[in-house]
Amino acid sequence: MPPARIALDWEVVRLRVLFGAMLFGFAVVGAALWRLQVAHSENYRRDLARQSVRRVRVPAARGRIYDRAGAPLAENRPSYAVAFYLEELRQRGALSRTVDRVEATLAEMERLLGRPREIARADIEKHLVRRRPMPLLAWRDLDERAIARWAEHAADLPGVDIETEAVRVYAASSRACHVVGYVGRAAATNDASAPFHYGGPEMAGRSGVERVYDRLLRGAPGGRLLRVDASGYRRGELDRREPRAGADLRLTLDLRAQDAAAAALDGRPGAAVVLDPRNGDVLALVSEPGFDPNAFVPSLPAPLWAALRDDERRPMFNRAVSGAYPPGSTFKPVTAVAALSQGAVSPATSWDCPGYFLLGKRTIRCWDRGGHGAMSLRAALRHSCNVYFFHAALAAGPDAVVASARAAGLGRPSGIDLDGEAAGLVPDRDWKRRAHRDDWRDGDTCNLAIGQGALLATPLQMAVVAAAVANAGRVPTPRLLGGVRDPGQETFRPVASAPLRDLAWDPSAARLVREGMRDVVMAEDGTGRKARIEGVTAAGKTGTAEYGPRDARRNRGWMIAFAPYDAPHYAIAVVLEDAESGGTTVAPVVRRILEGLFRVEAEPGREADG
Repeated sequence: MPPARIALDWEVVRLRVLFGAMLFGFAVVGAALWRLQVAHSENYRRDLARQSVRRVRVPAARGRIYDRAGAPLAENRPSYAVAFYLEELRQRGALSRTVDRVEATLAEMERLLGRPREIARADIEKHLVRRRPMPLLAWRDLDERAIARWAEHAADLPGVDIETEAVRVYAASSRACHVVGYVGRAAATNDASAPFHYGGPEMAGRSGVERVYDRLLRGAPGGRLLRVDASGYRRGELDRREPRAGADLRLTLDLRAQDAAAAALDGRPGAAVVLDPRNGDVLALVSEPGFDPNAFVPSLPAPLWAALRDDERRPMFNRAVSGAYPPGSTFKPVTAVAALSQGAVSPATSWDCPGYFLLGKRTIRCWDRGGHGAMSLRAALRHSCNVYFFHAALAAGPDAVVASARAAGLGRPSGIDLDGEAAGLVPDRDWKRRAHRDDWRDGDTCNLAIGQGALLATPLQMAVVAAAVANAGRVPTPRLLGGVRDPGQETFRPVASAPLRDLAWDPSAARLVREGMRDVVMAEDGTGRKARIEGVTAAGKTGTAEYGPRDARRNRGWMIAFAPYDAPHYAIAVVLEDAESGGTTVAPVVRRILEGLFRVEAEPGREADG
């Protein structure tokens, strides 16, 4: 074959091979395009959405909290903040150039507002790394003058605007701090796998009613879909879902009664609780000293938190529900009920008090070293005679006293809808063996009979005991939530109280204990006579419990009370951590509380509040 022919055939082969390779390449590219654009298009579309869309949580307006008469305890107010939109201030090149631009605008705003900046360069850098699509809030809680000055120069400040935040406000300030509690900024998530990439400035309940009913108060958050560019800056809003506001709560608390109890304590370390014995409504619950919950919004400065934490008076500690103390002689009505129920004593039972009690070789003193003489149960309650209750408890047996205490609600949480409640302690034989590896002795029974030794109770529990005696053996469950108003509704939906537990006390025993407690307040020689107020028949029991080292003993003063005697609708417990005695120091406090309660009761519209 001629060489020219051979060269031509070889060129044809090369062209065919090249054409085949091109066809194969096109086929491969076509298959790849088909796989990208058809077979796996949905996956890539989702990936693109993940990269270009950011979900932002929009917090709901927090529900408000009111007292039983509609007085505000916790509300929301608008707070105006300066917001920097970083996509409008972005500079080409290194991130530091954008930071420089933001700082320059900050300096201009600082001069304009006449207020020092609240953020540093490090805050700007951190925001650009972690929350780039979101506005950077530089000043918060601007007043009207500052807003007006910004509005005059808004056209000259691109990338700057005013945003509104909701700020929690506690109208009652420190007066109801341990009941209402406080909020703090909720933790926001930046996790792309979470329902939201970013969270708005949402508040979460940290203590008190704010914490217990946080789910109701928070409502349901809304959301925003933001489109961002490849650098992470916002480019627009794709969609929005409006949040649903939280529910409003109406508490059983009466702010006027709360004020009366707080004024009576007058800042002295201690607690006061006022219940409605008919249904367990908490009308007042005060722990002193207190704190200002407004200082916690939106967050508590570190120096202030350190001062509260290190304060020896423990202002953050809710003594009313978390403070467990020996109740002293306020426990004697429980011992009396146990002895009467066992038949160990009767109205006519009498024991002599020479001022001391001989227990084997041990001598236990009565508080009155001179002795009370012959005492009946009713007289022993009036004079708070220790010797009588030693005899009564030993006659009834410790198991009966323990059972009576636990039936009245001691030794376990009361069930109040408040956080941090202490259970207290009712010691018994098993506890003694576990705690001290020893058997129960008669001395333990004597200590228990007069509310001393290992026995511990909270002021709230002792208010329940007072309510049980007031009701002749029917025990209420204390509660704070009285009604809920859902968003868009005008009226509160009432929340039913728990039914009273009936201890089935013998009517004659209940009557005798109630009469003895009435003598405590109304008799001229009753230990609680300083709690008496004009025009009201009240009943009560004072108590004094020693604590501290033997060479530096101090007294806690107690008193429980209920009024009016014939139809009780107030049950009270008060403890002061440093007192001379219950009758001397605490009874006048109870008197001032009763005066405040009945003064409030006489105010117009009070009946409607109930």
